[in-house]
Amino acid sequence: DALPAQVDVRTHRIHCQFNQTVAATGRLSSTNPNLQNIPMRTDQGRVIRKAFVAGEGYTLVTADYSQIELRVFAHLSEDAALLQAFRENRDIHSFVAAQVFGIAEADVSSDQRRLAKVVNFGVLYGLSPYGLSNTLGISKDEAASFIDGYFAKYPGVVAFQDAVLADAKAKGFVTTIAGRRREITGIRSKSSYKMRNQAEREAVNTVIQGSAADLMKFAMLNIHRRIKKEALPVRLLLQIHDELVLEAVPDQLQPIMAMVKEEMINAIPLKVPVDVDISSGPNWLETE
Repeated sequence: DALPAQVDVRTHRIHCQFNQTVAATGRLSSTNPNLQNIPMRTDQGRVIRKAFVAGEGYTLVTADYSQIELRVFAHLSEDAALLQAFRENRDIHSFVAAQVFGIAEADVSSDQRRLAKVVNFGVLYGLSPYGLSNTLGISKDEAASFIDGYFAKYPGVVAFQDAVLADAKAKGFVTTIAGRRREITGIRSKSSYKMRNQAEREAVNTVIQGSAADLMKFAMLNIHRRIKKEALPVRLLLQIHDELVLEAVPDQLQPIMAMVKEEMINAIPLKVPVDVDISSGPNWLETE
């Protein structure tokens, strides 16, 4: 109901505003309207996505970083096992499940992989045994056992987190891969465990998510420069955290997609390969 009223009468398009300094981690945010929040997992959401179409004579292109925060995490922590998994292009969730449960990757069940996936991403946000047990409907003891097993297998992760927290306590702020700072308040609190725990989670998450945001911003700048320098018939439309949406003329689609993928992969050199899923289609739904 709301989106049609947002159409600009001059361009016949919806234009949002992107904000550089709203999200504390450094991610871009979108307002008036928020086009980073268009649903896709529900049936109704998918119909809404289908309503976003390319301009006449163009086709939509979506380019999405694959597991970029986990790759940044592996790069910054320099954990040998995580580096190995990404360098060998392994399924990171099955890889972690196999290591923690002490079984072959081929024997990892779907439930074990799901558990590992939640923990892999949860470590970035300070996931607790209580949080894991609630998310997966398992006992708190099971959740604690898996988290303990994870940290035992990945000592580089523990060392990285300890270093980030020590740095935050010493300086009062943390820094992303490109040098963006975020003040961490409450990290030195001795009177409030809740405040200190929240600050510790913010510190680690900011370094990871903020560094992933740095990669995307460098990629966007470099893509923009290539478009201008080479006079390419492509327009950058949207950024949704780890994803870009563009529109390009169909007869130059392949070289344009190759350029976008190249610039995203090489935005900032990492110690692990960076992967980008890129596709095209007549509307936002059918590029998925």
